[in-house]
Amino acid sequence: MKSITIKGSKRESVGKVATKAIRNAGRVPCVLYGGDNPLHFSALELDFSKLVYTPNAHTVVIAMEDGTKIDAVLQDIQFHPVTDSILHVDFYQLFDNREISMNIPVKVEGTAPGVLNSGGTLILNKRKLKIKSIPTNLPDHITVDISGLELGDKIYTADFKTEKYTFQHSDNTVICQVKISRVSLDIDEEEVEEGAEGAEGAEGAEGAEGENKDKKAPAKEESSSEN
Repeated sequence: MKSITIKGSKRESVGKVATKAIRNAGRVPCVLYGGDNPLHFSALELDFSKLVYTPNAHTVVIAMEDGTKIDAVLQDIQFHPVTDSILHVDFYQLFDNREISMNIPVKVEGTAPGVLNSGGTLILNKRKLKIKSIPTNLPDHITVDISGLELGDKIYTADFKTEKYTFQHSDNTVICQVKISRVSLDIDEEEVEEGAEGAEGAEGAEGAEGENKDKKAPAKEESSSEN
């Protein structure tokens, strides 16, 4: 998995006044967990653009001013409710022999016959999947091949077999599926309605014809009685 470097400066004070001063300077207060003790530091808000504002997943290298480099993953982030500026970020330190849970984006590959030939619609139920593995086995994305999906078919997490990571979802979790499109449903409904209207019209015509015959019958009887 690709990494993004965040340049950090150790925070000497963690009070409200110091935190406000950090934000006014265009920096973000951060905390790194997972080690012996939490590490409080700050980083430029601009450094987070490639980490936060992207659908891709990345690990992080926190490069401190003293030359220390720490591998980590983004654990939590807080935004300002009005301005959407980053208020606070939590990281979790990575260790080569310790598993970590992380959300990984899903990448669709191929063309589904159910969409191409049958007019179905591809539904992506999960845009990200949570997996658990050691850092070296974290993938950039999870590729889902849809080239065998016919109308009504689904792909489940149980369909993936790998020893590199495990899914933090039940086996019957649907990743994607091909469903009949709303347009097709509308066309079918219109055909049914047209058929019903045609049948009603035919019955009405038969009824009208019968009524006309009944109306003519008494006239014949009167004629015969006169004779």
